Amino acid sequence: MKKTILLSIFILTACFKIQAQLVAFTKTNFDVLQASIVIDENDFPLVNKAAVLLQQDIEAVTGKKIPILNSIIKGSKNNIILGSISNCSFLKSIYPVGNPALSKIKNKWEAYHIGIVKNNLIIAGSDRRGVAFGVFELSRQMGISPWYWWADVPIKKQTSLYIKSGIIVCDSPKVKYRGIFINDEAPALSNWSKEKFGGFNHHFYGKVFELMLRLKSNYIWPAMWGNAFYDDDALNIKTADEYGIVIGTSHHEPLMRAHDEWRRYGKKQKWNYDSTETGLKDFWKTGIQRATNEKIVTVGMRGDGDEPMSRETATAKLERIVKDQRQIISEQTGKPSEETPQLWALYKEVQSYYEKGMRVPDDVTLLLCDDNWGNIRKLPTLNEKVRKGGYGIYYHFDYVGAPRNYKWLNTNPLPRIWEQMNLAYKYNVKNIWIVNVGDIKPMEIPISFFLDYAWNPEKIDVADIQKYTEQWAATQFGNQHSKAIAAIISAYAKYNARCKPELMNADTYTIGEWRGVVNDYTELLKNADAINNELPAQYKDAYFQLVLHPVKACSNINEMYYNVALNNQAYRNKWAATNSYANKVKELYKNDSLVTLAYHQLNGGKWNHMMSQTHIGYTYWQQPDQQVMPAVKYLSVDSILNKKDTVQLAVRRAEIPNNAKGNIFYQDAERGVSMEANHFTKAINAKGITWKILPDLGKTGSAITTVPVTATEQQPSGSSPHLEYEFYTYSKGEFTINAYFSPTLNFHQSKDGLQYAVSVDNEAPQIISINKDDQISDNSVWNKWVANNIIIKSSSHNIVQAGKHTLKYWMVNSGVVLQKLVVNFGQTNPGYLGPTETMVK
Repeated sequence: MKKTILLSIFILTACFKIQAQLVAFTKTNFDVLQASIVIDENDFPLVNKAAVLLQQDIEAVTGKKIPILNSIIKGSKNNIILGSISNCSFLKSIYPVGNPALSKIKNKWEAYHIGIVKNNLIIAGSDRRGVAFGVFELSRQMGISPWYWWADVPIKKQTSLYIKSGIIVCDSPKVKYRGIFINDEAPALSNWSKEKFGGFNHHFYGKVFELMLRLKSNYIWPAMWGNAFYDDDALNIKTADEYGIVIGTSHHEPLMRAHDEWRRYGKKQKWNYDSTETGLKDFWKTGIQRATNEKIVTVGMRGDGDEPMSRETATAKLERIVKDQRQIISEQTGKPSEETPQLWALYKEVQSYYEKGMRVPDDVTLLLCDDNWGNIRKLPTLNEKVRKGGYGIYYHFDYVGAPRNYKWLNTNPLPRIWEQMNLAYKYNVKNIWIVNVGDIKPMEIPISFFLDYAWNPEKIDVADIQKYTEQWAATQFGNQHSKAIAAIISAYAKYNARCKPELMNADTYTIGEWRGVVNDYTELLKNADAINNELPAQYKDAYFQLVLHPVKACSNINEMYYNVALNNQAYRNKWAATNSYANKVKELYKNDSLVTLAYHQLNGGKWNHMMSQTHIGYTYWQQPDQQVMPAVKYLSVDSILNKKDTVQLAVRRAEIPNNAKGNIFYQDAERGVSMEANHFTKAINAKGITWKILPDLGKTGSAITTVPVTATEQQPSGSSPHLEYEFYTYSKGEFTINAYFSPTLNFHQSKDGLQYAVSVDNEAPQIISINKDDQISDNSVWNKWVANNIIIKSSSHNIVQAGKHTLKYWMVNSGVVLQKLVVNFGQTNPGYLGPTETMVK
């Protein structure tokens, strides 16, 4: 009895902690290669699918295929028993009623328990996905990367495989629905899927759904550019049910009908509820009738083709549309509409309907959205009434629209994803997290992070992101180079986020900035190539996809635009190098296609078409049909001036006392006083509010914000939370302070937006809003914020004498992310990135 009590206590304390290592490759009492996988034939289809995939994983690691049985052979040991609590009879015979191992996960969403009982390895799930997630936790520990197929990550072979005794793992997700949206899938994914699978059919989705389960994801908006999940292949719905994946439709596709189906079956009627109410109702009825699988139903209505509704649209009409849609749901499912999960997406102009008073029933999840550029538009306040349907977030790693498409490569640094989704989680947005992933590839690392973070946001702090990236790299390539690979992955996402490749041109940076940017990429490519040369041959394809290709491609395109800028400068000055710069542009433009070709030839052409997205030659927001080389200029021989003018730059800088200690800054004639936000001289925490560095979140350095992100507004004065930056000048008089912020939006739609305050020495703090004018439309202010990935706010100040001064940056509102501060006496050229830092080394 005493042993049972102690075991129960151990189980209760062991569950839901950091995952313990169950798998061993040296001998224990449980030998996997001598085991059988046992499932109840009456269990869910997903349990059978998980058993088959586990069998395949064990064979991939060891070379041995162990059997799958539907009964426990009398007297047998070393059984791997997979089952759901509700449907697996074997669990009931092994565990007594009330056993804490199963009661701990019972009635939880997607929870699993893994442990050894009587020399049987038990993987029990609270539901069908709980079983699958437990299985894939075991597979992960065996060395199977979720990306083994989707990125050709090799599986390390082992001659033996054991399970440790005394280890119990339990887990369940913090966010209920965690999903991806395949979107903007032409030309890359669409052409690839046609060549490899014949289109977006059940063969294609079988690969996608397996990836999702291995990433502990449960929810998808399927591809919809000319595609229709339910209509294109009748086996798609069956495959979704086999894998236990929840199907939805995008924010503008109501009642489980793909947008393209209206073109196919709408009988050329208008997408208009006034003129086509009967036709639309019939169309939607069919959608609900056939979607017998697990689903989340989108309600509401936007204009045809993801367009805004007409200006005459009234909220009362939209509320009637939702009421009629819910009536259809109830009639077609034969149960109250609130028993079918639903969402209403507050996307673009739809959010304004909500702000004007439109409401939907309490059981409908309000799907809040970002601005398509990774900046959340709206969050609930902490004192809002709890909704039965809760809240969700629709986020973007990829987008088609103004100010420009970004579809080619990953431009999403993990710290920024963390910062925005941490905001969402802390403001109780926990029912749905779904992200637009474009073509899936090449978004492997941000997809992994988004879904891992959604599983448990409390497990990954921003300070853990580099460690997370190192572990991710180790999963794909082993431990030897994991830290160096992680540094490369982090750096190229940071560099790409400075300016997305589709937005880039010769004038993006000053010549001096271009030199630094190109040097950054050149060094990164040098490091990536060095690792590639040392990796075993079996890792080469995966490494090219996940690491080398994006570095090589982005290094090349940045160098190309740099040479366009040099060509323009040399042409204006009639320098002899003009023509060589032009020829270099041609060479680099051609090299871009060669880098793409190398990707398409990987693994016998497995990924042909996947990098065919155009990315050079934009003239407005939409992509060019074909790549177009940037224009270059040539000089005739007789017009060249051999002498290249040089400019003498001022080098004056403020004097610093020899005894100055800590982070101290000086005025420089060219750069003013430039301070990275995280290099403060002193931090003052107060009232439970502390300053938190966001490592590597920033164009040039790290950023800083306050926690908790739910803290109330502070009045800047005295000892309220603030940062101090000590600096020395040789100038006096009037100057400006330019404060550089991540483009966080006014997510509570408050009158004054998110605010900060700034002061110098003993002056009264100036309170300034960073975003009260954040109207999300194609306006020039917002376009500039997101295109440049920064908000810069200025304030005016005055000092009466040169020498030592203290800049104080005060917290007013939480959620503000500061990247840089620049003191400018009028001579500073801010460029695109802001002046390089003037800190005493």
